[in-house]
Amino acid sequence: MNDVLLLGASGLAREVVAAADGRIRVVGILDDNPELQGSRIDGIDVCGTVMDAVHGSIPLLLCVGAGTGRQAIADRLAARGVGDERFATFVDGSVRIPPGSTVRAGSILLAGVVLTTAVRIGRHCVVMPNVTLTHDDTLHDFVTIAAGVSLGGAVTVGEGAYLGMNASVRQQVTVGARATVGMGAVVLEDVPAGQTWAGVPAGARLVRA
Repeated sequence: MNDVLLLGASGLAREVVAAADGRIRVVGILDDNPELQGSRIDGIDVCGTVMDAVHGSIPLLLCVGAGTGRQAIADRLAARGVGDERFATFVDGSVRIPPGSTVRAGSILLAGVVLTTAVRIGRHCVVMPNVTLTHDDTLHDFVTIAAGVSLGGAVTVGEGAYLGMNASVRQQVTVGARATVGMGAVVLEDVPAGQTWAGVPAGARLVRA
């Protein structure tokens, strides 16, 4: 059993604690909110600030919900010499990583996520429950995929993008970096970087970020 420190006293951290199921041991949570110091969250001590992770060798998981927040913390730690080798990867026991698929450092895959074949998941991605990633899908670093999302084959999701609950993306579509796809949206064409799309079909209701 591997010890892990969680960065961010968030709902995502609580979900990781609940899903750990003896495969990892969460030994503490680090958070910059001074009001949380010394408290306990679901039985786990909040025992310092994020930058305390610089000291020691316990593997880390970024549990900030927003991709931009995870990236900001990763950048702060990288500036102090904390690289990818320090980060754990958490894959729920219900999830199978098929041959030819990859999940990079710091990513979190929760219960019921399905990867079919040749799926590539970047650094510090969060994939919430019951997401379907089909053949040749690519998630770049710091992507957040909310519960129930389905991606067709060969979909590319750019760095820091967010896909809301139960959204669907047609095959061979690209969602640009830091774009947002709304809950329940049906995406039939490429979403430009930094834009927010919603609706059915999503291309019919473009909202500029």
